[in-house]
Parts: sequence; C-alpha cells; structure tokens
Amino acid sequence: MPRKIEYVITDEFNNKKVLDFLKRGQGYSHRMITKLKNKPDGIMCNGEHIRTVDLLHTGDTLTVNLPDDSEDSITVATEMPLDILYEDDDLIVVNKPPTIAVHESHNHVGDALSNALAYHLKSEGKPCAFRAVGRLDKGTSGIVVCALNKYCAAKLSGKVYKEYLAVASGVFEGEGTIDAPIYRPDPIITKRIVDGRGERAVTHWTAVRNNGVQTLLRIKLETGRTHQIRVHFAYLGAPLVGDTMYGTPDGRITHQALHCCYCKFTHPVTGETVELNAEPPVDFEKLI
Repeated sequence: MPRKIEYVITDEFNNKKVLDFLKRGQGYSHRMITKLKNKPDGIMCNGEHIRTVDLLHTGDTLTVNLPDDSEDSITVATEMPLDILYEDDDLIVVNKPPTIAVHESHNHVGDALSNALAYHLKSEGKPCAFRAVGRLDKGTSGIVVCALNKYCAAKLSGKVYKEYLAVASGVFEGEGTIDAPIYRPDPIITKRIVDGRGERAVTHWTAVRNNGVQTLLRIKLETGRTHQIRVHFAYLGAPLVGDTMYGTPDGRITHQALHCCYCKFTHPVTGETVELNAEPPVDFEKLI
C-alpha cells in the first residue's frame, strides 16, 4: 500500500544531507533509499523533488512516498474473526487465537492469520503484504505485531519487547533464568532440544503462583529461538501443560499453555511508545 510519511526537520539535521537524515535519523535501509530515489516523487522537500545529496534546513518538510508493495499481498483472503488490539496506517496488532498458525504452510492453506488479515485489510481498501514482526507457534496465543510496509517492518525487527504467561507442569517459586543452547537435530522435523551444538538461548521466568503440581509463570525472553520457552521447560522436566510435542496431552486444554500477554515498542513513524495487553483464551484462563 502506498504510504506518505512527512518529517519536519529539526536543528539536529540543519545543513545535513537528506541521505544522512534518512539513514541515521530515521533508519531507512540502503535498499529502501535506492527504491525511493528511483521514484519521481519518492523523496520530496517542501513539495519539490530533492536528491539525497542535497542539504536540509531547520523547518523543512521532507516527504517520503513509500513504494506500493501490493504486488506482494496475500492472494488468499479468508473471512475470520480477529481480535484487533491496535491499528493505524503503518501497523496492525492482533491477539492471535491458539487454533491458527501465523503463516500459511502445506498444512495450513487459507486458514492462517495471514489470510484473515488479508481479508480485513482488503475490506478496508488496503491490499497490503503480510509482515509479522516476530511470530508465535500454532497453539500459542497472544500478541502478533504486523507491519503494513517494508520500512516499518525493518525498523521494528528485533525491537518489540514481549512478555508471556505459561503454565509449567512442575513447581517453581521465586524467579530464575534458563541459559541453555537450543539445537535442531533433524532439519526435516520441527522439534528442538537443548544441546551444546545449538545457539545460545536465555529465558527469564518469575513464578506467579502454583498449586503444588503446576505453576503459572510470567516469562521474558532475552533471545528468540524457535520453541524456546517450550524447549527450556521440557529440558527442566516441567513441559508446558498441554504441549503434545514436548510433553503430554491434557484434557483441560487443547494446546500448549503459552500466551503472549504484553508488548511494548516505539512506533516506527510517530516515535511514540505503544504498550498493549492481551487477554488469554478461555481455556487458558480456566486452567489458571
């Protein structure tokens, strides 16, 4: 979707090149700047075309017209209910149910979050590509942040802070850290293990309460490995309740008891801090 972003130049970038402002001041990539330069109206200053080597002055209005990326949009749009936590011209944040995957795959065609968002955005006249900033496993519920253009996706990458709720099948008290490398022994199989050949993975946990058998935990990730929370607690001998890949089924819940409940990030365009909370699904709430 085409997106026009306007910046008012401050004293910090007075007599600085446009290139310096875009790269150092706003975090545009070299590739994106090249695309903007190739558009007649890609970069404008006070309504006139400007080159990246030209100088800016305090009070100038620099306009960036991001390229239309609708050619990358999802072709399969499926009407599905969405719990939208936040939406504007640059981002959409949803509370994903545990029953759907984030992306389409050979096992999930037309029934993923990407398909539901495609339908929602197209109904608003926004044929945008699906760009999830981070992902959640199928079976994990909670907050998924999606960028509506490549610039916002790149600027948010690795910069969305999240916290999770989980129920582990063991008794934990106080708080602690799991620092154990995660490895994928078979490239065909999704399942991971803790193994010295893997990549470093660090999970911080705080016990909220326990019933003598299971513990509700609040979790913060220092790294973001695939299945990290699930693998780490299985490694401790306390797999998440309902996690059939790393533990055993539980009749009270049809998926792993893992929910992304909170996120915080700096809006890539406005610079404002965005904080969002998401309620767990009903079966998770009954479990705890």
